[in-house]
Amino acid sequence: MVMILTAIAVISVLALFFGLLLGYAAIQFKVESNPIVDQIDALLPQQQCGKCTFPGCRPYAEAMANDEAEINQCPPGGETTMLALAELLDKEPKPLDGDDDLEENINLVAVIDEKTCIGCTLCIQACPVDAILGSAKHMHTVIAKECTGCELCLPPCPVDCITMEPIPETTVTWKWPYPIHTMDVEQKKAA
Repeated sequence: MVMILTAIAVISVLALFFGLLLGYAAIQFKVESNPIVDQIDALLPQQQCGKCTFPGCRPYAEAMANDEAEINQCPPGGETTMLALAELLDKEPKPLDGDDDLEENINLVAVIDEKTCIGCTLCIQACPVDAILGSAKHMHTVIAKECTGCELCLPPCPVDCITMEPIPETTVTWKWPYPIHTMDVEQKKAA
């Protein structure tokens, strides 16, 4: 009995010590982020598709904050996002990059033909949001609610069993256009 109580006491003291150590490290080594980067990132669609030539939305937001990228490089965000970014960054709106043949933003979802799928897992590795479910040598499927329609799963598929299907607009799937950008009164006063 004494041995068990000693073990519990030692583990409790160690847990307390490491908890205090982690708390101190969190305060001492806290990384401050640029608030404008956070605001820009909040306006982007978070598809992590790479269509803007950056590996994700956060690096693109950082590049815009440092004036290393233009506000018109996000095809999934479309004109709505570009206008919101122009307002936030106080820049002139520009036509979207590659907008010559860009149709109206249609929400798409990946669909896997499960009879054709060979279970290679290449699409799982390519998906930036983990919307594809499956395992090696077994068929895969897409979690439609998680799919952002970025189309990054299409090129690696060796048997072309993935297609992009439009999501039918119903009262369940319809959403307000993203982003709805409204400046707070404090932001307007500061500008």
